[in-house]
Amino acid sequence: MKVLLVDDHALIRDALRGVLRELTDDAIVLEASDSRQAMRLIEAHPDLHLILLDLNLPDRDGFAVLTDLRKRYAAISLVVLSAFHERENVVRALDLGALGFIPKSAPRDVMVNALRLVFAGGIYIPPEALGRAQPREQQPVTGRPISPADFGFTERQMEVLALMMRGKSNKAISRTLDVAEPTVKHHVTAILKALKVANRTEAVIAVGALGWDLPQIAEP
Repeated sequence: MKVLLVDDHALIRDALRGVLRELTDDAIVLEASDSRQAMRLIEAHPDLHLILLDLNLPDRDGFAVLTDLRKRYAAISLVVLSAFHERENVVRALDLGALGFIPKSAPRDVMVNALRLVFAGGIYIPPEALGRAQPREQQPVTGRPISPADFGFTERQMEVLALMMRGKSNKAISRTLDVAEPTVKHHVTAILKALKVANRTEAVIAVGALGWDLPQIAEP
């Protein structure tokens, strides 16, 4: 596995190198201290698996870099690192295609588990964002946990939701589940409406807050 760390702080890069080697013995770790150096390394290493991107870079806005990377290198997984993990930043990063958002203040074991989740096909969202994202008007009067049945989700909608949580597009979900893309779009619309959220990113955050066990779906 080949990973690029983009951060202007050497101590952060050192810590992340240790985290990555704890996860996989064969990690090849490249490093860049700004966006220009990062772009040169990405062009030189088209077989990159993952980019860990700091949002506070010295030469360019991190969100602009994220947008550019998603457009030019859509096949490379990307996780954001930031000292600024307000919910607005988390939502924006996920909207732009990040597969996770890890606060720099997170303990080492949290970073390890966050990256392990991303490697397994999930999306990591910091608990601070989850705690403020639970859908309104959905707190159970009885105090029992809210279940998918409370929303009336079908088995197929739960499968669609599970793949949404992995950041999959409608086309990718259609291919994985072997159903028509308009059908997937219909299910996504129904899921958003039931959760009372405006978009897929808010749905991912809301479901993360609810803590559901979603179906495990093998991808082709």
